[in-house]
Amino acid sequence: MTAHRIVFANEKGGTGKSTTAVHVAIALAYQGAKVAAIDLDPRQRTLYRYLENRVETERRREIALPGARFAVYDGEDIDELDELAEAIAEGYDFLIFDTPGRDDAFARHVAATADTLVTPLNDSFIDFDLIGQVESETFKVKKLSFYAELMWETRKKRGLKTINEGRRELDWVVVRNRVQHVEAKNMRRLEGALLELSKRVGFRISNGLSERVIFRELFPSGLTLLDKGHLGELGTSHLVARQELRQLVAGLNLPVPTGRVADMQLAADE
Repeated sequence: MTAHRIVFANEKGGTGKSTTAVHVAIALAYQGAKVAAIDLDPRQRTLYRYLENRVETERRREIALPGARFAVYDGEDIDELDELAEAIAEGYDFLIFDTPGRDDAFARHVAATADTLVTPLNDSFIDFDLIGQVESETFKVKKLSFYAELMWETRKKRGLKTINEGRRELDWVVVRNRVQHVEAKNMRRLEGALLELSKRVGFRISNGLSERVIFRELFPSGLTLLDKGHLGELGTSHLVARQELRQLVAGLNLPVPTGRVADMQLAADE
């Protein structure tokens, strides 16, 4: 069975892409899935460093945590990247790619091969501009962005391959990461524009993480909010953030193999 490919991609930085990727990876591991991950940003290496910190915490504290097999790709050849992806994902259930926050040939390539494409957006029209442009007065969508057009063409090509080669359909999910409070009227405008655009290009909309400061605080240790018993006393905001993570993973509707132990639900409820 080929690993299910999840690609976290957004040509804008600062949307919580790497943070979301890491926490989805660990959430899947808590459900008993075997997860591999490749960081395609060799300069920042956020996903790679997070998981590296997690391994170091396991060593230092002498504990065992659900995790992922991980690597960073710093080459210059797409065939070489494909070889790495095939090797690291052999025998695994999921392969996660974290892509740079810029236009990148490797990011476009893995997006075209994704089974699930996740595009995190902050709730602002600045971020919305990545996928579409709106009229200044009515806030109605007037045109698709280059990125949305690219994904639309990818979906059409994948649709043909799904029929002819038995491949999975591309499931594109736009995740709304609400980093800060958004004024109610503006939020409704964003919701309307996203819904309109989703019908035109075929993506789904899911709520993401609004308490990302909490998630970033855990970066040095590589821990996540699912690592009960290793975090000390949790405040209300931590519990809210953990609930958001549960809802995000459920909303992605990923094919976790049957018969695996679903520890994430227990970790969230206790």
